[in-house]
Formats: sequence, C-alpha cells, structure tokens
Amino acid sequence: MTIQRFVRESRTFKASHVLPPDTNNHDTLFGGRLMAHIDDVAAISAMKHARGPVVTASTDSVDFLQPIRVDNEVALEAFVTWTHNTSMEVFVKIVAEDLLTGIRTVCATSFLTFVAIGEDGRPTPVPKVVPETEEEKFLHDGAEKRAEKRKVRRKDNKHLADMLGTRRPWEP
Repeated sequence: MTIQRFVRESRTFKASHVLPPDTNNHDTLFGGRLMAHIDDVAAISAMKHARGPVVTASTDSVDFLQPIRVDNEVALEAFVTWTHNTSMEVFVKIVAEDLLTGIRTVCATSFLTFVAIGEDGRPTPVPKVVPETEEEKFLHDGAEKRAEKRKVRRKDNKHLADMLGTRRPWEP
C-alpha cells in the first residue's frame, strides 16, 4: 500500500512584523532575513509531510518581486507540491501587508527541495503528495520539469566546484 498525504496536510504559515532592525539602508527587509524565514517555514512544511526530520537539499529560487518595508507584516505560506522517492519540493509564497492601509502584495516566491532523513541518518522514503486545488495541481504539474532543471544545475555546480577547488587566492 502506497502512503499518500494531501497537500493541505503540509500547509504551513508564518507571519512577522518588519521592524527597523530587520531592514537594510533602503528601509526594506534584508533579503537574508527573508531567506531565513523561507527556509524555516518550508522545513516545517516538509516535516509535516514526511513526519520526520528533513534537511534542505536546495533552494531552487527566491524571486524578490516587491520590497517589504518597515511596519509591514510579512506572511509566508508553504506547502509540499511534489515528491520523489526521498525528496519533496516545497513552494513558498510571501505576501507583505501594509499594516496601516491593509494593502497586500505578493512580494516573493520560492521553491526549495528537502530530503527526509531516517533514524539511520540516511535518506528515507516519503509519502506521495496529492494535490486537490487548481493552484496545487498547477504547481504539481510543473514539478517534474523543475526537478529535471535542478538535476542539471546540480551537476553543473558540482563540476564548477571541482574546477574551482579549495585553494584560496593568496595561497601558492
């Protein structure tokens, strides 16, 4: 019997008030701060799906679409869109809300891949994911193509790492 879980079972939300220490010299949220929020909410989503420990295998993309400003709420929504044997693709949508006007904007999107880890510290199988809504089906339908691009990118990056090596520029 194949174990399955619905996308909705992995859906996770996180919200935070953007304050001055969270921002850069443009009074917008530090990109790195947003990336930490993204990895956190995506990992929770992946753990809900796998019902066990996970590790981040890749952050495929973080597309910053609009700035997030001081006194905005930054709200993240994450869910598993696709699964392979031991891996899960997680989509994160980031919405900023101006807390004074109520205007909301999709300010970023992201795709990440997580691998489930078993008690032996090795990758372990995950349940298949079942999309239900149009949005979930749309993201699920495009996932295999994104996974193929991920494989090619990973191979290219391994080659690049081998070419660059570990020598520091100032070392002989």
